[in-house]
Amino acid sequence: MASILQKLMTPLVSGNPEPPRNKVTVVGVGQVGMACAVSILLRELADELALVDVMEDKLKGEIMDLQHGSLFLKTPKIVAGKDYSVTANSRIVVVTAGVRQQEGESRLNLVQRNVNIFKRIIPQIIKHSPHCIIIVVSNPVDVLTYVTWKLSGLPKHRVIGSGTNLDSARFRYLMADKLGIHTSSFNGWILGEHGDTSVPVWSGANVAGVNLQTLNPDIGTDADRENWREMHKQVVDSAYEVITLKGYTNWAIGLSVADLTESLIRNMNRIHPVSTMVKGMYGVKDEVYLSLPCVLNAGGVASVINMTLTDNEIGQLKQSADTLWGIQKDLTDV
Repeated sequence: MASILQKLMTPLVSGNPEPPRNKVTVVGVGQVGMACAVSILLRELADELALVDVMEDKLKGEIMDLQHGSLFLKTPKIVAGKDYSVTANSRIVVVTAGVRQQEGESRLNLVQRNVNIFKRIIPQIIKHSPHCIIIVVSNPVDVLTYVTWKLSGLPKHRVIGSGTNLDSARFRYLMADKLGIHTSSFNGWILGEHGDTSVPVWSGANVAGVNLQTLNPDIGTDADRENWREMHKQVVDSAYEVITLKGYTNWAIGLSVADLTESLIRNMNRIHPVSTMVKGMYGVKDEVYLSLPCVLNAGGVASVINMTLTDNEIGQLKQSADTLWGIQKDLTDV
């Protein structure tokens, strides 16, 4: 007896259905992972979204919740599973999994614990999606992007860290707010480490092409009586403040990752400050991932913009690289 499905449809094409062309996987369904997933869904970037996590109940609850809202989305297929086979044929894989720093724990111990997690995650991603681009979001993001590059065997242009894309967004918001203009109308960059040694490029900060350093030569320095340097301090401290207030950060990084995903999926050749391999640039001699302005398209990092930095900014960038290398060189099993 024919089923309802057989009575309803007459197939015109035989064989297996077409595989997804713009499948995106998010590894980790914590606050950050779900903010990334929802932001990607709302930007209508994927024809399939996959979620992976070891916490089966949380994973099941999140996928059910999203599927129940699928009527209001333009992504036709949303799947989830503990097994990485659900991620097969992903074009972009966003990695948000990892452990948080415990009270009194050294940064190196935190990194090493996350390295041990990544040793299980990354080979599984590559097994099922060998041609993917990986966006690392887990912290400390620069070191873990380096770890991902080493563990994956992928070429460096296909392993990207979310880096200072969010730091730069925070910087642009704070600076624009002080100037009384829209965030998109202020052009400024934070480079280097996503963290305490990040580098504000005061020499390039401008509004409509008007360089702020020409208006105030002391901008960003201790000699600046207008104290613009405080804007960078707020960028560095903002994540800690948000965590103190609500327990975690998630929405801004989710929106940031969706923006990176859009540039990759849609082959946009947009420039983002993301974490990439910088050995040989600006005098950096070690294999370190940190953020520079990168052109992102369907192949990953297509090129790195050679910014005209001051000697002081280059020195800060090298210090940022040295800080990261100081952590990386003591990692084991990478």
